[in-house]
Amino acid sequence: MNQITWILLGAIAFIAVYFWSLYNALVNLKTRIEEAWSSIDVQLKRRAELIPNLVETVKGYAKHEKTVFTEVTKARSALMGARSLNAKAEASDMLTSALGKLFAVAENYPQLKANENFIQLQKELSDTEDKVAYSRQYYNSVVNDYNIKIRTFPNTLFNEMLGFKEKEFFGATEEERKAVKVNFS
Repeated sequence: MNQITWILLGAIAFIAVYFWSLYNALVNLKTRIEEAWSSIDVQLKRRAELIPNLVETVKGYAKHEKTVFTEVTKARSALMGARSLNAKAEASDMLTSALGKLFAVAENYPQLKANENFIQLQKELSDTEDKVAYSRQYYNSVVNDYNIKIRTFPNTLFNEMLGFKEKEFFGATEEERKAVKVNFS
């Protein structure tokens, strides 16, 4: 074999190793995205499972607040029925808003705020909200790494050929972007 043959074999081997490592890196990142999404989904389900207990506890004290209970129930159902990332994000935000109203109702009932069951449920829900926020942050971090890997040259030339497309971030809704108004009167 002459020198040109060795150079061609070396170039082919280099290209093969490059594609192999690119493919493996993208598969790794894609799997981490799926795992991160699964974490969000688990926390959203946990939150949705806490809601009926919380609503029942508040109902016992605030029987005339029917619209708030209906809104929470509808938001929970929407979350449980959502399938896509966007639908789950929207339903999650709707549930967060409804829960805010539920806790506002609870503020009007001092004996409810002192109820041990309510306090425990509120702590669990707060813990779950923190986990949802962390899971969203982790998901977006992994999606960012994946999208950067796909957009970087020369990977951008081959990612679609290998079957990899950009992923969508878990973002805030317009409602979440609005300024919060605090009134102490």
